[in-house]
Amino acid sequence: MKNLTLRNITKACHGEYRGPENLLDKEVAGVTIDSRKVEKDYLFIAIDGERVNAHKFIPDTIEKGAMCVISHEDLGETDFPYILVESTGQALLDTAKLYRDSFDIKVVGITGSVGKTSTKEMIASVLSQKYCVHKTLGNFNNEWGLPITIFEMNEKHQVAVLEMGVNHFGEMRRLSSVASPDICVITNIGIAHLEFFKTREGILQEKSQMIQDMKPGGSILLNGDDDLLRDMGPVKGVDPEFFGLGKNCQFYATDVEPLGLRGSSCTIHLPSGESFDCIVPLPGAHMVQNALAGTAVGYQLGLTPAEIKAGIEGLPSIPGRNNIIQTDKIIILDDCYNANPISMQASLDVLNMAIGRKVAVLGDMGELGETGKELHYETGAHAGDIGIDLVCGIGELSKELVAGASEHGCEAKWFPAKADFLAEMKHLIQPGDNILVKASHGMQFPEIVDELQKF
Repeated sequence: MKNLTLRNITKACHGEYRGPENLLDKEVAGVTIDSRKVEKDYLFIAIDGERVNAHKFIPDTIEKGAMCVISHEDLGETDFPYILVESTGQALLDTAKLYRDSFDIKVVGITGSVGKTSTKEMIASVLSQKYCVHKTLGNFNNEWGLPITIFEMNEKHQVAVLEMGVNHFGEMRRLSSVASPDICVITNIGIAHLEFFKTREGILQEKSQMIQDMKPGGSILLNGDDDLLRDMGPVKGVDPEFFGLGKNCQFYATDVEPLGLRGSSCTIHLPSGESFDCIVPLPGAHMVQNALAGTAVGYQLGLTPAEIKAGIEGLPSIPGRNNIIQTDKIIILDDCYNANPISMQASLDVLNMAIGRKVAVLGDMGELGETGKELHYETGAHAGDIGIDLVCGIGELSKELVAGASEHGCEAKWFPAKADFLAEMKHLIQPGDNILVKASHGMQFPEIVDELQKF
């Protein structure tokens, strides 16, 4: 891997190399924290998990052909090379930074409370019309996932689109110092992770730290429809540019027309005065905002309006994220990857665009702290207020969600666990139904999506 010699890695990690001197200037073939993925000449970084000491797998990785190991345990005399560091977690970040800096490519950094992954996919789809794009894989957006994503970069890539997710103060600087973005995109400041950040202003403080690590000459692109973001002034001498539905934004949309679960049509306007009509192929007003984010990044990187339009309209769907699944009997809105009150209410609004009976299968939302019960109730009340036909709540906190829906005029049923819902599903679902499936990731709702497809 480019620039990843054992000498350079040892220096970047502030470590102590213990092994044959003749290997110091040899590049590793790959980097992994998963002992099962080690191949010949790989570097294995032994990061301990909550339940497993990764150091016990070191002999297996050497047997598989690993060139070197990074360890925070003193392994004593060994017949294989290793680098002793204070923290293997920090060594992972340091090695990723070394590798990222060896590439002269544009990096788009994305953060926000909700919509990071769908925005990342939209931006990548737009940029792929002109460039060879590398993007965050799945939800690999934390202190382990971001480095793994960076290690997947190679010489053919021209742009990297990197998602950064945080839920504690201080995490963003550790991520953004590695990513060193040229373009910083913030989708919104919501109420996800309030348990740790306490206020939206705290969330803004942490998310906006990404901009501190922006490269000189970079760009700041913010959602101008967000009340906190639109008041943000210059950072490091750079004036933010805004995307959104309001005409006060440099990149904005007009004539937005919902097309049910087929998406939305709109006209997108550029700072140059040019505009173009397009179809955003996934439903929901938030997807129009994602398209505007993609437009803003594409415009910054020199794409034509025709290229931007093609990227928006060619957006692929992602399992678990606003993924429309049509069977011969029902339509499923698979948005079960994760959930918080803002994203769940947005998904309910999307479901409400459907033609026919509307059913919401919803589960608990995590990390809401002391406000959890109240926010679940408000989400259920929203379902009732907009006229969802049936809400099925699953999980202890979803009792409040069901109460809110029921008290606001919606038929609602509560189930303690997935198994209880699945046992009753065939009596609840009708041919022609439009069904939203959404919950926090830990609820494991893909199983429900799989069973619905068999209906």
